[in-house]
Amino acid sequence: MASEGSAAEALVLSDIDAYYGDSHVLHRVSLRLREGRLLGLLGRNGAGKSTCMNVVVGWVPPRRGQVTVYGTGVAGRSPEAIAGHGVALVPQGRRVFRSLSVRENLVVAAHKPRGGGAPLWTLETVFATFPRLEERRDQYASHLSGGEQQMLAIGRALMSNPRVLLMDEPSEGLAPQIVAEVMATIRRLKEQGLSIVLVEQSAKLVFDVADDIVILNSGRVVVDATAEALKRDEVDLHQHLGVF
Repeated sequence: MASEGSAAEALVLSDIDAYYGDSHVLHRVSLRLREGRLLGLLGRNGAGKSTCMNVVVGWVPPRRGQVTVYGTGVAGRSPEAIAGHGVALVPQGRRVFRSLSVRENLVVAAHKPRGGGAPLWTLETVFATFPRLEERRDQYASHLSGGEQQMLAIGRALMSNPRVLLMDEPSEGLAPQIVAEVMATIRRLKEQGLSIVLVEQSAKLVFDVADDIVILNSGRVVVDATAEALKRDEVDLHQHLGVF
């Protein structure tokens, strides 16, 4: 990975303006995800968190600014081309293929690592990470619980062997025990060196795992700091996040 672009920067958004129709949603948003780190992206509902993710994966082309993945500009490219540069998204609401089996959901997303080499993520390694998925490998995704569907959504993203993993509200609608399992998985992925952007409503969940924190408010970056610095300086986040 270190040979392409800046090894220290897995993902960079620079001065992004994005719109939905005539609605200006992101205003000169800049953020940096360093290789092997976890960036927590926080903000209230409607702050622009999911729009940032949609810009990165090519679903919403920015009208201004640049997106780079390991030094390569990808803004305005197709979602398929961006995925080919090693970006994978675990979307909000999971969006698994409900009419396919667990195994089929995973196989359809399989992709060799960029640059070749043996894939880290295969059916076997995903099933080792999520044993419940292996138990249900032949069941339709529609028959899974919400927590199992979230595991499947994460496993499907990993099957593309990404260099950058985007996770949009992975705890949404899950029971506390399942949230704890999902967060433990995210922590393990980070420990394995994967570069991750975690979008969440819950500041507590993010601060438990994040290296760096960006907070959006009304489509603008209002906080950009390390989690350690925010904890050390006891920064009051109420004005940006509400209850914390």
